[in-house]
Amino acid sequence: MSGSVRLISHKLCPYVQRAVIALTEKGVAFERVDVDLANKPDWFLKVSPLGRTPVLQVRDTAIFESAVILEYLEETGPKPLHPADPLRRAEHRGWIEFGSAVLNDIAGFYSAPDEAAFKAKATQLEARIVRLEDRIAASPWFDGEAFSLVDAVFGPVFRYFDVFDEIGEFGILASKPKLVHWRASLAVRPSVKSAVSTEYPALLRDFLRRRNSWISQLQAFAAT
Repeated sequence: MSGSVRLISHKLCPYVQRAVIALTEKGVAFERVDVDLANKPDWFLKVSPLGRTPVLQVRDTAIFESAVILEYLEETGPKPLHPADPLRRAEHRGWIEFGSAVLNDIAGFYSAPDEAAFKAKATQLEARIVRLEDRIAASPWFDGEAFSLVDAVFGPVFRYFDVFDEIGEFGILASKPKLVHWRASLAVRPSVKSAVSTEYPALLRDFLRRRNSWISQLQAFAAT
């Protein structure tokens, strides 16, 4: 990959974090530009047809959607993060999609308006995590010794729980030893750590407060 690379970003977006982790792992230099998704500038809407982050601008071309960005980086950048074997590579792509489903469940979890809906979303999310526990190698990464794009996808997933754990114990990650080991490995990976700024936890806590959801109430109670 050659030429200027710019990543259009949002400070809390987990899909942006995937791209940052992949770029960092591959040693690709890039400029990061944050936008306010609540007040999208016109220039951003011109390069992001869906109005979402991330967008990777490579010279005069804008690449949107995180899965497409990850595949582009695999095709053009050094240090492959996909397995070489086509069958394993296809399986990893499936688990990347699974990671997106987990993120959707997390959004439902923190947006649940009342206790009943919150518990239902927690149960749904925990069921996904059980499937993950059954598959991961966690020695130390998703599929063994090699860090992959699946690891890049789940680093942002577990980052949510760093803040959720401050609010309460919801049983979602409990009794899953492989997942605990994997989460710990991801937490100290330099590319994962540097995918967000030091203000990320405070920004996420503020975001949850403003949801006016059930977890907003739990967070307020935990803070007293």
